Amino acid sequence: MVVLLAIIADWIFGDPEDFPHPVRLMGFIISIEEKIIRKICKTANALKIGGLFIVLINIAISYFGIYYLLKFFSFNKYLQLVISIHIAYTTIAAKSLGKEAIEVKKAMKISLERGRSRLRFIVGRNTDKLNQSGIIRATVETVAENTSDGIIAPLIYLLFGVPFAFTYKMVNTMDSMLGYKNSKYKDIGYFPAKIDDLFNIIPARITSILMILSSVFSFDMRNGLRITIRDHAKHSSPNAGYPESTVAGLLNIRLGGGSFYENIYVDKPFIGDEKRHIRAKDIDDSIRIMYRTEFLFMLIYLAYFLITTEVIG
Repeated sequence: MVVLLAIIADWIFGDPEDFPHPVRLMGFIISIEEKIIRKICKTANALKIGGLFIVLINIAISYFGIYYLLKFFSFNKYLQLVISIHIAYTTIAAKSLGKEAIEVKKAMKISLERGRSRLRFIVGRNTDKLNQSGIIRATVETVAENTSDGIIAPLIYLLFGVPFAFTYKMVNTMDSMLGYKNSKYKDIGYFPAKIDDLFNIIPARITSILMILSSVFSFDMRNGLRITIRDHAKHSSPNAGYPESTVAGLLNIRLGGGSFYENIYVDKPFIGDEKRHIRAKDIDDSIRIMYRTEFLFMLIYLAYFLITTEVIG
């Protein structure tokens, strides 16, 4: 029941700002490791090897750290269960993702500058040149991609145990901090980005399927499937293109396109067809897709849990 209770806990608590969160600890560890590697490694190849060491060390720390922590509390199964649920719920980010997206929408209503400023919390691109459509598009893309990275992927790994979900979160955090393709991070972030791609191959595709199935009676399922098949490979990431193209198709909007990163314009293909102009309501609809996707995952898992429990019983 850890999976189901972790989902519910995330719906209720989200990511409290005044409470210690494992991702903050992960970020602290990764930043220290980066400083050490940069002091030791001075060539491009050395930085790549250093990045690989960061990946291997952090995967070991995250998996075995949680494994032995839960083993330590095995003397009390109820205490162990509570700790398991808490750790599991911190790997999921549905409520915080939805909240941040809504904050962008609220800020944009006040002024474009407020919207751009708030958007910086959740995207890596430059936001100072974005118009209203650009702000909305970036927000929808972030919700779509993180429905996979921040919700469905950790839930899938959680099926194999809390240490696996926590390890995935570490891998995803390493990619978020080091996996940039600019001159500063292209070497040290090479392996963190590749390992994150590997961990997300299956979750990204499952997310697209769940998005489409959960959109019955609400969004354009047929177009969602069509655009996913046609446009998923247009994204620079081998995985992010799946949920982004699915959402673009479900909402009948166009995502993607060129953006500025560190004041350098990066030309990217469009994803989806612009059957209508993008609007602020699309942020709300992307959040609805996110929650419907998670809810369908929960229903499927609950059905599996009940069936297997009855069969075993």
